[in-house]
Amino acid sequence: MLYKIFKIFGLQKKIMNNKESISTSSSGSFHRILKNDIKKEPNNQEDEIIFGCGCFWGAEKCFWKLPGVITTSVGYAGGSKNNPTYYEVCSGLTGHSEVVRVVWDTNLIDISDLLKMFWECHDPTQKNRQGNDIGSQYRSAIFYKNSKYEKIILSSKYQYQKELDKNNFGLIETEIKKIDEYFYAEKYHQQYLAIDQNRQYCSASPTKVKLGLFKGSNYKLKEDIWEHFNWEVDKCVLRSDNYPLKNSN
Repeated sequence: MLYKIFKIFGLQKKIMNNKESISTSSSGSFHRILKNDIKKEPNNQEDEIIFGCGCFWGAEKCFWKLPGVITTSVGYAGGSKNNPTYYEVCSGLTGHSEVVRVVWDTNLIDISDLLKMFWECHDPTQKNRQGNDIGSQYRSAIFYKNSKYEKIILSSKYQYQKELDKNNFGLIETEIKKIDEYFYAEKYHQQYLAIDQNRQYCSASPTKVKLGLFKGSNYKLKEDIWEHFNWEVDKCVLRSDNYPLKNSN
């Protein structure tokens, strides 16, 4: 028993002391669908936010399809280790969650649209899991860098909880906090579902409960956009093509 304890502590020390960073070449930072740099920094009319919705493969596709989204990437955030690898995050020892970074044009899509997608595309009442994927790395999370978004994030959570209550769901377990660091995942994870012959996998378990208007909401996407995300259909995101949608005039 004592040997096992020392072995676990040894593994933890090895993981947390690993300083090697994930190599990301310029070619590795090119978005396969949106055809731009996934490491793009937001300009004055853009902003960024980070979502954890279970396995990041399917979650990223949900967001890159939305009109007004400039770029997306998958990575790790919310933990305590710099430059974690996928396998280190999977160990559960780094405290990181699998997440999607979204950069959007604030003139074309509002944060309330992004929050609508976030709440609807997975089950935020599941704690440290999403569907068959179990572990703290699959936890529901919203990480923001701009403090001005805290109020609207909490407002959307409050409203969505009311909708969940009407449908006999439990309490939202989503972690919401401001962070400074986001670490890009390995190249082979970026836009994973758009790579030929890759496994079409998504663990998300949408509640099928929709988020309507809430205090501070300012939806810019038309209703027909959301018709492309029919949560009544199992794994509807996997069944859709990879191309971004266009907002109707």
